[in-house]
Amino acid sequence: MAVTSSGTATVELPTDEQILITREFDAAKDLVFKAFTTPELVKRWWHAKRGEMTVAEIDLRVGGKWRYVMVADGGFEVGFHGEYREIVPNERIVSTEVYEGLPEGVSEEEGATVNTATFTEADGRTTLTILVQTTSKVSRDAIIESGMEAGLQDALDLLEQAAISLR
Repeated sequence: MAVTSSGTATVELPTDEQILITREFDAAKDLVFKAFTTPELVKRWWHAKRGEMTVAEIDLRVGGKWRYVMVADGGFEVGFHGEYREIVPNERIVSTEVYEGLPEGVSEEEGATVNTATFTEADGRTTLTILVQTTSKVSRDAIIESGMEAGLQDALDLLEQAAISLR
């Protein structure tokens, strides 16, 4: 029986412009990385049980673009997109992330985050850390206040299930 880590992601605020997410998975890092970067698998977890993913486009190369869209349970569409800046297979991904519903007057440059995902393995378990670098404390606080953490917990629980299913 797999030992899951449901709801165990930690969210810290190391600086006024950063969010640090840490979560351990009961799966090897190559499986977590595959579940994190394969469109069919992303569709199984990114929605965080809050709707249905309609788009999971991933061009996994430096300079490649990604885009995720879901129709939330309330019927509204939620989309994010970005570009890959650095990729070390099974170890690290650095990418930008832009919410497609930014408030009027906020440019993509102002609203974009740079996310660094790091995958480390010990004893067959993987620790995923995601450092979200925002452009300001206002942006960081808006992300936190959006309810991001509850959705994040559910999404990462589903990510673990997707990774375990690849064994």
